[in-house]
Amino acid sequence: MTPDPRPDDADTPDDDVAPAAPPEDGAPDKFRPDYPRRGIRSFVLRAGRMGSGQVKAMETLGPLYVLPYKAALLDFDQAFGRHAPTVLEIGFGMGDATAQIAAARPQDNFIGIEVHTPGVGALLQRIEERGLTNLRLLQHDAVEVLRDMIAPGSLAGIHVYFPDPWHKKKHNKRRLIQSAFVRELSSRLAPGGYLHCATDWQPYAEQMLEVLVAEATLENSAKGSADGYAPRPDWRPLTKFENRGIKLGHGVWDLVFTKR
Repeated sequence: MTPDPRPDDADTPDDDVAPAAPPEDGAPDKFRPDYPRRGIRSFVLRAGRMGSGQVKAMETLGPLYVLPYKAALLDFDQAFGRHAPTVLEIGFGMGDATAQIAAARPQDNFIGIEVHTPGVGALLQRIEERGLTNLRLLQHDAVEVLRDMIAPGSLAGIHVYFPDPWHKKKHNKRRLIQSAFVRELSSRLAPGGYLHCATDWQPYAEQMLEVLVAEATLENSAKGSADGYAPRPDWRPLTKFENRGIKLGHGVWDLVFTKR
């Protein structure tokens, strides 16, 4: 299978600093994340319009399900009103897969991190539609959330699905899955907890595998397989993009590693 070709992002600056964040079109000022104009971040904001339903969800459901960023450890039991294994997802996009996973695993708590306001609004709508009580959101940089709010050894799992592949070689250094960040992710997992990554870009899958195998605190759940990649777990739904790519013969690679 061949990877899905990507457009050439020749206009993207070639440096270590993320470009200044543009305003999110259609998002009221009160919903726009307040980030410094420049600085190293785990994301790059892109414009996205908010529908009236998303705006309403932000206003009515945001106070109930969006946790404020604080430079203090998050009490999971207090945030969810119960004690349960907690899974962190980094970059949930528009949140459809996140909502499906939370619905399929009601015994677990899920915290989704996403900086894009339309995506947060869309997932809030899905929380209401499905009556989900085991999902909370954070609209902030994942690097800072992990550093400041997630206690070491506290997570049952971490999901990183289809992160930006930064496919041009000179931009590979911007990829989220790098050795230092994986070390931080692993430190937040409880023994036996898992890190599940997925990508549709083969060169990134190969880098992910190399980085994850090199992390001494993690063990590959698929180490007995010929290529080191894991089968897609039943509870990770196929996205519309993924289904379309599979029909065209494109590949999707899942990597599942457990904390030693």
